[in-house]
Order: sequence, then C-alpha cells, then structure tokens
Amino acid sequence: MSNRMNGAEAVVRMLQAHDVKHVFGLCGDTSLPLYDAMLQLDHGITHVLTRDERSATYMADAYARVTGKVGVCEGPSGGGATYILPGLIEAGESSIPVLAITTDISVSTYGKFPLTEVDQEALMRPLTKWNTVIRKAEHIPRMMRAAFRAMTTGRPGSSHLGLPYDIQYDDVDSADIWADRKLGHYPAYPQAPEPGAAEAALDAILSAKRPLIVCGGGVVIAGAMDALERFANRLDIPVATSISGQGSLAETNPVCVGVVGSNGGTDETWEAMTSADLVVFMGCRAGSTTTARWEAPDPGSRIVHFDSDPMVLGANYQAEVAVLGDLRLALDQLNAALDAREDESARFRGAEIASDIRRRKFEAFMRHAETSETPLRPERVVATLQKILPETATLVSDPGTTCPYFSAYFTLPRAGRHFITNRAHGALGYALSASLGAWYGRPESKVVALMGDGSFGFTAGELETICRARAPITFVVMSNSAYGWIKASQKADKGARYYNVDFGRTDHAAVAAAYGVKSWCVERPEDLERVLREAVETDGPTLVDVIAQPLEEAAAPVRRWMG
Repeated sequence: MSNRMNGAEAVVRMLQAHDVKHVFGLCGDTSLPLYDAMLQLDHGITHVLTRDERSATYMADAYARVTGKVGVCEGPSGGGATYILPGLIEAGESSIPVLAITTDISVSTYGKFPLTEVDQEALMRPLTKWNTVIRKAEHIPRMMRAAFRAMTTGRPGSSHLGLPYDIQYDDVDSADIWADRKLGHYPAYPQAPEPGAAEAALDAILSAKRPLIVCGGGVVIAGAMDALERFANRLDIPVATSISGQGSLAETNPVCVGVVGSNGGTDETWEAMTSADLVVFMGCRAGSTTTARWEAPDPGSRIVHFDSDPMVLGANYQAEVAVLGDLRLALDQLNAALDAREDESARFRGAEIASDIRRRKFEAFMRHAETSETPLRPERVVATLQKILPETATLVSDPGTTCPYFSAYFTLPRAGRHFITNRAHGALGYALSASLGAWYGRPESKVVALMGDGSFGFTAGELETICRARAPITFVVMSNSAYGWIKASQKADKGARYYNVDFGRTDHAAVAAAYGVKSWCVERPEDLERVLREAVETDGPTLVDVIAQPLEEAAAPVRRWMG
C-alpha cells in the first residue's frame, strides 16, 4: 500500500480526520483535482453543490451555529474567492468557526497574468482569524491543523486556506495525515478565569440593588445556558439579551426580560437597562445595537464584564470587575462561589421585573397582531407562527424587516441556538441560504427562513439547491416592494425624503413554484393561519409570500434607526 497521496486527497483526508461531515461549495476550473478526490475517496463527507459561493459560506455558518462543529465551504479562484469573502467576514465577527478552502491558479503561473489571478492571501488577511495560501503540498496537513486550532480555540472565528492547482497534484506523505478531533468542535480547550475573578464578580453583583445580566452570543457559543439559568434563577436576577444572545435562557423563564437595544428591543425592555444600578455583560461586546449606540448604561454605571476575548473587556465601558475566560467555566466558578456563601438571602425581584415588562410589551404587541387591517401586519405573522410551530423549530432570519419583529416578540421556548440571524454585518440574502445549512446540521428540527422581499432577491437561485436536497424548509417572505429598513431610516432621519429604495412587485410564489417549491401568496389576514399551517406541515420545501405592511408605516420594534 502506497504511503503517498496527492495534495487534493490530503485535504479530504484532513477534513475527515477533523470529523467534518458536510462541505458546501461551488465547482470551478481550479477545483478539478479536489472534486476528483471527493469523488474517488471513501470519506463519509457530504458535498452540497450551491449556486453561489457566498451562499456556501452562509450555509457553513448556520451549520456551525446549530451543530457546534466547524462549518466548511469551498470555491474556486478569482470570482469564487471574492464571492466567498462576505460570509467569512460575518462568521469571523460573529465568533463562528467557518473554514473556506479556495482553490487557486498554479504557483508556477503567479505573476504571468493567468486568468482568475488574485492575491488571495492579501484579500483574506484582514478579515479572517487565520489565513494562508499553501506553496508546497507537504505543508497541507500542518496548515490545516493550524486552521482548525485557530478557529476553535480562544474566541472562535473564520479561517481561509488557499490551495493552488498544481499543489493539489504534488505528493504528501500519508504519515502526516492526523488531527486532534477536539478541534473539529468549538470552543476547544476552553480557558478558565484566573483564580479569584469569579468571586470578585460575585461580590460586585451581590452589592448591587438592581443588577441586570445582559447576554450576548458568547453564552450560547460556550454552552453555558444551564449554568446561567442556575445562577440567575437562584438569585432572581433579571436577564436580558442581545439578538445574538437569544437562547442564552429560555424566553419562557420567569427572569427573562427579552431582547434589549435599538433592534428588537422595545421601550418596555429598555427600562431594564436604564433602571439597573449594575449591568453584567456576559459574552456581549456592548456594541452599538445592544446599547442603542451607547445610550445606556451611562458611562459612570457599574459594570461587570465576562468574555473570552480580552479585547472586548473594557472596550466601551470601564469594568469594575472583568472576568476573562470561557463563559461556561466562568459561570461554573460563579455558581461554586455562590454555593460557598452561607448567606443566600440576596434576591433581586427578577421574575417580578421581567413579568411586568413582558406583560406591557405583549399587550402592545397583541393590539397589532390581532388586527385585520391590510396589508398584513408583521406582528400577525409572528403570532401565527408562535401558535403553530413546534417548540423544536429553528428560525433563520435576514437582518432586515423580519429580524426586529421576531427578536422582540417570538418567544423562544428553550435555551440554545434556535433563532439565527447574521447580526455582525447584517448583509441581506443570508436566511434563504443559511436555512439549508441549519437543516443539514439539525434535520430533525422544522426550519423556517424569514426574510423581506429585498433579501429574497439576493439569493433566490438557491431555491434550486434546496429542492435538489429535498429539504422541508418553509420560507416566509414579507413583501412590501422596498428596501424597508433604509426607507424607514429615511423617514426617521431624513424627513421622509425617499430616494431609490422602492422596487417593483415580484410574484415570489410564482418564482418559487418555478423552482419546484410549493407556494402561496397571502393578502388577507383570515387566510394566514391556514396557509402557514399547511406550509409548515408539508413534507418538502414551501414558500409563503405575505403582502405585508411597509416598514416605514409600521410600529416596528426599533428604538433607533440611524443617527
């Protein structure tokens, strides 16, 4: 038996060694050896052919979010490398490990003006956590181990590996094909806080009169949900989240306030932020959205900050106590420190505070959700899906029209990653593609993709991919014939001087049907529940085109647009 293999085969074997089960990508000239290796070898990896490299990255991103594994995508040189970049930026800023493998022109042709030449290493360098273009085939195993190590340790992030065409044919010693399988999952090798840090944080929390915990995506990434629930319920501390932090606590938990901030937050939930005398940021960067552009907490407020990234701690607010480390290990230490206290009398009325906030928020919501006005109000769509979806459903939303409504009002009944949106950079076109990655990662869950009609136009071609996969995903399109978020911003910030934000009405149901998707268009409120229920229960891809209220006319849960 030969102890040699070519570079393309080495890449496949290294993916296999890291427990990769799915790769999302698009073929190209420079990928011929890699695709042949995928065909010829027995590796147990499913390759999903997409219609756009950007879509492949979004699929890998959502796959990683629901599985806790590294998401892998691939694409060819030139345009493929440039198209794959947007998803890597989103994954990197969202602390999601996505590996992009872009094949490249031959090393021997660098500088000779070959077709599709682009400096991939320079292109990817500023926007990934780890990045290289391989110059020798023998480097492939070592570089792939380095990529997985970088993606899954510390603060997770995206990586890029460039694979030139000629290198894919060169020899690699099979003895070098090995991996640490822990690095196929994240967070790998989590680091505990320094001794005494959790105790100091607990002292600060117990000294407060009105503390509030604000969770970001770091809690779910670390798998710290159970530890958070134990701590918050024991002390009866109210817990709010950013949009990315949804799922840190089941939103049916008595102490859960809901989303705070300028997007998905409401006036009612904002009261929790402004009335707190100490805010505990947990796995949350305290960025512009969560804090409504740093409107609250006040610069002089008491802050306790937990995060795995040292660059986050104290970046926007001076922390009285900063705890650097994995969120699950930090919360375990916090609970242990609380166990060691003899006096457990500290209680902070979290359930009472959260109950009052939720009651007032949903009273206002139901006034809109129960109306029979047309065009259909987005609140009615949220309430209807809340009624008919199983508790195990996974919702994937674009960051536009649907995101604030579902973040504010769809009550997630369990902890974990069950609501996914690309909040780091907010590019449109995410949900349609990402929903397929979520389905491959969690096929037992009903996946629903939510988007505006502006978003639908970005990646409608992936409906073919979804039909080919026979994925029973339900797509809900809110149609208002505008880039609604920008139009609403023009109303709020520019005195309703609308410019170049409107486009023509598209029959999205007809478009989807042409791909093979069972589709409906809903204009009347009385038809909505029947149609959505049929769509959700159909065993195959479905789409419901909802003629919805324009965002600039709506009572959207957006506390601040622009400015």
